[in-house]
Amino acid sequence: MTQTVPNGLPMQRDAGPFDPPRDLTRLREARPVSPLLFPDGHEGWLVTGYEAVRQLLADNRFSSRQDIGIIHLPYDTSGMPEQTEPSPPMPGVFIAMDPPDHTRMRRRLTGAFTVRRMKQLEEHIVEITERQLDELARRTPPVDLVKAFALPVPSLVISELLGVPHEDRESFQANSAQIMVRDQTLEEKVGAVDALMTFLTGLVTRKRAEPGDDILSDLTRHDDLSIEELVGAAFLLLLAGHETTANMLALGTFALLEHPEQRAELRANPELMPNAVEEMMRYLSVADIFFRYATEDIELCGETIGEGSTVVVSLLAANRDPERFDNPDTLDIHRKARGHLGFGHGVHQCLGQQLARVEMRAGFDGLLRRFPDLALAVPADEVRLRTDMNIYGVHELPVTWTGTAR
Repeated sequence: MTQTVPNGLPMQRDAGPFDPPRDLTRLREARPVSPLLFPDGHEGWLVTGYEAVRQLLADNRFSSRQDIGIIHLPYDTSGMPEQTEPSPPMPGVFIAMDPPDHTRMRRRLTGAFTVRRMKQLEEHIVEITERQLDELARRTPPVDLVKAFALPVPSLVISELLGVPHEDRESFQANSAQIMVRDQTLEEKVGAVDALMTFLTGLVTRKRAEPGDDILSDLTRHDDLSIEELVGAAFLLLLAGHETTANMLALGTFALLEHPEQRAELRANPELMPNAVEEMMRYLSVADIFFRYATEDIELCGETIGEGSTVVVSLLAANRDPERFDNPDTLDIHRKARGHLGFGHGVHQCLGQQLARVEMRAGFDGLLRRFPDLALAVPADEVRLRTDMNIYGVHELPVTWTGTAR
């Protein structure tokens, strides 16, 4: 059976703000590893089934490098020139590396994000969260929860962990948001990347000269890492360290407001929060679309993926696979969602997942406890979805409350 998607990757959230596009669900049901016709004419593949995604992400023959072959994009980027040759590698950006280079870089960072270190940081993260909730409570509703809470909390946390000066936080947030836009001009993208890299080069250089008590300073003590590698690692940590968690906090709150029975039960039983966080990671999968390059002909779940093919992976579709999860389109805070792919899988599984868990537990717990009657200030279908961004979520979440926040 030949089944292609003639207009690229389905992205319209036509099944609801939290569910995969209907065409993506149909493709998963019909053919979990299916041919995909890209806007530039490339004939690649789309992987949507849970088992197929797990196998692919664990197989290093599906490369993350962008300097050995062309990674074709499955959606329109009319503002960008067509790619005709592989991209030069960015030193230190280990998400775009394969072992052994990836292993060398990641090993330098693993100690900074252990469960033990996150437990040590948890009290401080709760303090940051509560201060931001204090500020939110002083405001007069309606308020945009993204700007007032969901973005500031992870931005403050990652800034403190990396040692980013307070006065520089607003500019790094603006530049990182611009980098995440899917369809933009080359000038806009390059401008945002250059601004962030220039800032980080100065920061890393200062840290190497005068180390402080932060992760970047720890990294600069490794003499085998060049300034360029340190800057690349900082770029990745700064970007990944707040964009994903900020969108999980906002979209997760939206989901709880749209599932009042789950929200009420979670508020009444806060001990369920760790379980609820895993379920929301599965159910929402904000870091959804990933790309791989087939370095040889590879068999995957009965399909042969040809060498040189771009392979698109949908974590959201995989996390909603009924072959793996019962009633997968239901948000259930009692579900044992262990094994979900919200943090990825394989050697590239999210390095900062323990940090994200701590931030989400603190954020959702604080909101439920202190704003018991939190509600949307606009109809749900008026909430602006981030279908134009590389990390899914909401652009704004207007909320209100009637009582006195606690």
